[in-house]
Amino acid sequence: MVDKLQKIWMDGELVAWDDATVHILTHSLHYGLGAFEGIRAYKRANGKSFVFKLREHIDRLFDSCKMTLIAPKFTREQVMTACLETLRANDMEEGYLRPMVYVGDGAMGIYAPNNPIRTTVIAWKWGAYLGDEALKNGIRTKISSFARHHINVSLAKAKMMGQYTNSVLAKREAKLGGYDEAILLDPNGYVSEGSGENIFVIKKGIIYTPDLASSILEGITRDTVITLAREMGYEVRETRITRDQLWLADEVFFTGTAAEITPVREVDNRAIGEGTVGPMTKRIQAKFFDVVRGSDSSHSEWLTAL
Repeated sequence: MVDKLQKIWMDGELVAWDDATVHILTHSLHYGLGAFEGIRAYKRANGKSFVFKLREHIDRLFDSCKMTLIAPKFTREQVMTACLETLRANDMEEGYLRPMVYVGDGAMGIYAPNNPIRTTVIAWKWGAYLGDEALKNGIRTKISSFARHHINVSLAKAKMMGQYTNSVLAKREAKLGGYDEAILLDPNGYVSEGSGENIFVIKKGIIYTPDLASSILEGITRDTVITLAREMGYEVRETRITRDQLWLADEVFFTGTAAEITPVREVDNRAIGEGTVGPMTKRIQAKFFDVVRGSDSSHSEWLTAL
């Protein structure tokens, strides 16, 4: 349940939370064409608040718009400013941001080239996506019966609305089966990603993650972890990963803006390693949180002051 706040940014104005509405004929509601992002703001050890990788997220939002042939009416800089204004308007030192570009009401039917393109930024309070216990002790996962789309079927690199129906179905299936999260394979049967997270596998001290051809979203937290892990002296390989490699892994973890660094302790009823959070995962997780929330200033370029 999202706690109601004060303001939402819509098309250049901060409006009251309850007034931030859309018409029932909004095209994106019917057909799913639209782009969005998920961004976090953190309060760090020095008491100051920062948005993590704001520029990178807004760049990806505009890349998604380009791929889906949507032309936002606002610039990247305006949307970045809107993100900061929305947090400030709601007196938020930490929080989650959801910038969104969508097709408004007007013509119906698949082809509606003249409908207005709307832009909004919403903020809400959001703790650990899969729960604090998940960050500490890891989660149980299941390979989904649903596969990620082929790259010629959908736009794997676009963070677009309708594409997440695939994730919703996989997540529901996993939860109904008693698991915390789903892992989806690509159309060729190789490991792709979670319902809303990228995935990493550790075996004999080497970190593996599916390459960008594996129908995955090019995750911003994924890229952060690759950078940090290499700086920590670990070898990271982007490559295809098979289902049985997951089962035989020493450690597995998810990454994502919402999920942050979430350890996986079980896949398909098979314990990963000793069935607990592994040592490399713990070190990478600690490093990440020290960068975003602690006192590590090694990547100040990733932080935009609130």
